[in-house]
Amino acid sequence: MSQKDFLGRLLAKLDEVGIPYMISGSLGSSLHGEPRATNDIDLIIAPTLEQLNAFTQSLGEGYYISPEVAQEAFQNRSMFNVIDHQTGWKADLIICKDRAFSHEEFMRRLSANILGIEVYVLSPEDAILSKLEWSRESGSELQFRDALGVAVVQWERLDREYLRKWARELGVEALLETILRGAEELQLPE
Repeated sequence: MSQKDFLGRLLAKLDEVGIPYMISGSLGSSLHGEPRATNDIDLIIAPTLEQLNAFTQSLGEGYYISPEVAQEAFQNRSMFNVIDHQTGWKADLIICKDRAFSHEEFMRRLSANILGIEVYVLSPEDAILSKLEWSRESGSELQFRDALGVAVVQWERLDREYLRKWARELGVEALLETILRGAEELQLPE
């Protein structure tokens, strides 16, 4: 089974039980920025507890998933994993946080084609902001570079007012300004 097959089956199960989702992480930022290989798929989901329970039960024996860990993730607004036993493909399912930015981010999700599948993905601005938040929390240079890659590729289309508003709220203003300066410097002269 390919990563495309794994993603397709996972999204079909989410759709089956009515769980809204969007692709985030490296797969999402690669769509808007510089492509980067990744071994897992990050999905932000917004289920009810009943939908989540139906989803975990629907996967069957071909997948590793802990219903208890999924329920704990639901309660704590954190994440849990789904792993295909046969191939080792992994998805991190992140429960949508209960905060203004996360709700806005979800409302702004876009339809896109990834790996030949029509999916929902976070917007370029939200990819930048979430990568900067991860970078701040983890100290990861890779997350910072992903955010810069999105800013460089999407430079002409970025909603800077939106970026600055939410960067203030999320406490990543300085990182955003560094990204914007770097992206501007990397623009090709016309």
